[in-house]
Amino acid sequence: MKIRLILAHPLQDSLNARLAAHVGARLRAMGHDLAVTDLYAEGFAPVLTASERARYYGAPFEDRAGLAGVEGLVLVFPTWWFGLPAILKGWIDRSFLPGVAYDHAPGGGAMVPRLTNLTRVMAITTLGAPWWYDRLIARRPVHKALKWGVIRPVAPRARFAMAALHRAETATEPRIAGFESRLSRRLTRHFS
Repeated sequence: MKIRLILAHPLQDSLNARLAAHVGARLRAMGHDLAVTDLYAEGFAPVLTASERARYYGAPFEDRAGLAGVEGLVLVFPTWWFGLPAILKGWIDRSFLPGVAYDHAPGGGAMVPRLTNLTRVMAITTLGAPWWYDRLIARRPVHKALKWGVIRPVAPRARFAMAALHRAETATEPRIAGFESRLSRRLTRHFS
């Protein structure tokens, strides 16, 4: 399977970087064709420019992110303020474009999906909040936004999964290792 892994954390020695390396090694061991993009290391510019927005309903954009042939997508990022880091939101804004991820329907109707090859998506995040606050109080806003607001409209056949390490700032080495072990099993199930 052709898979893209997107890492969105500014620190090269972060827990997110560690998790991305773990995920990458596991997916490669499973025999997948993996391409990794570290948005910060590559100096990705997340701002959708005025000229890009002005032609949003014009000619289709080029597929700069290489999404067209991708069958799997993995996003590794911290959850900040119960949302995506700005750089990852910007990557979505500048990659999931008309003519690439979807087409505008005539008359302003629902989007017409274009990422028909994308069949598996997994989001892996770390956050400081406890699980009960994320699930019971905030009601998993990042999960909802990614699954229903980003992936479903452009790749309706894609299976979406999310793994979250809560209270990440105080996670001990045994707890992180346990999360990585569970993550390996989930990757095997999700990308097999």
